Amino acid sequence: MTKILVINCGSSSIKYKLFSMPGETLLSKGLIEHVGEQGSHIHDHYTGLKIILDKVDSVCAVGHRVVHGAEKFKKPVLVSKAVINEIKKCCDIAPLHNPANLAGILACNKLLPGTKQAAIFDTAFHQSLPDYAYIYGLPFEYYKKSGIRKYGFHGTSHAYVAIEAARILKKPLKNLKIITCHLGNGCSITAVDKGKSVDTSMGFTPLEGLIMGTRCGDIDPALVTYIMRTKNIDAHSLENILNKDSGLKGISGISNDMRSLEAKARKGNKRAGLAIKIFVYRIRKYIGAYTAVMGGCDALVFTAGIGENQKGVREDICRGLFFYLKNTPRVLVVPTNEELMIARQTYDLVNKKGKRS
Repeated sequence: MTKILVINCGSSSIKYKLFSMPGETLLSKGLIEHVGEQGSHIHDHYTGLKIILDKVDSVCAVGHRVVHGAEKFKKPVLVSKAVINEIKKCCDIAPLHNPANLAGILACNKLLPGTKQAAIFDTAFHQSLPDYAYIYGLPFEYYKKSGIRKYGFHGTSHAYVAIEAARILKKPLKNLKIITCHLGNGCSITAVDKGKSVDTSMGFTPLEGLIMGTRCGDIDPALVTYIMRTKNIDAHSLENILNKDSGLKGISGISNDMRSLEAKARKGNKRAGLAIKIFVYRIRKYIGAYTAVMGGCDALVFTAGIGENQKGVREDICRGLFFYLKNTPRVLVVPTNEELMIARQTYDLVNKKGKRS
């Protein structure tokens, strides 16, 4: 039995699960909140992880969720000084996530000296995108010199549910065209052709793509400078608006919680109803586009909070969606389990004695 501890460090939280591998038995799980917040006794991620490690023992390896690996990391890697330095370089691209992910790795270095750690990147699954899908219509030097391109996120979730869909369909993943819809507070859609991501809705950051809980998704880029100029606000303030005050919350003026919006819409609240319609419409557009990109679709998979639990939303998305197709895709609801996917990849990496990079 090999105990794999999976760590997901957010800016003010630490989620963890402990698995027994290769049997994939969940031994324990938990959540540490209010990390580094004023008045909290958990001053930093080191303190939080120390509390976690007091509850678990005999950890053989640690798997860390790392949001951004840019083009450097196409697969999971064992943590080394070089890997840490590369993750640091990505902090400018993912300032809300990578610093916290890195804090967890550095804390484990001190608390579990000599224990192997693996970094599992949200962006890695999407490194199979072809260049014509990830290059933006900007001066090419922006990509060559600054790495500005589509990266995509939620990769671990998309990979997991695609594998599960193939298992449910009892067909090899390499023979399937699958569209995976990760719909939670953050939302993204991925076209998975023969087991590989060939396009995905999130971009250089998680802001691109679908309408989300508080994120705007796709907008005319000229709106950025227009709003800054006409509203007299700076870039930082606008980033907050686009990331935290937009999406379902911004359109409805009520909430980013789909359950609340559905309840309000049933009572006749027009803005709640409009928010849901826009949310559904944008998803339908992406599904149609990805079906065209792959030349068909064998399965449409819903996962995450909204995808798994909001039946009405799923029905609205699917209504008449594949009417024009000769063969109707299977519609599946597959609960995501990113932590288990991280545990699997960590276990495989450690046992294969994966090369440090």
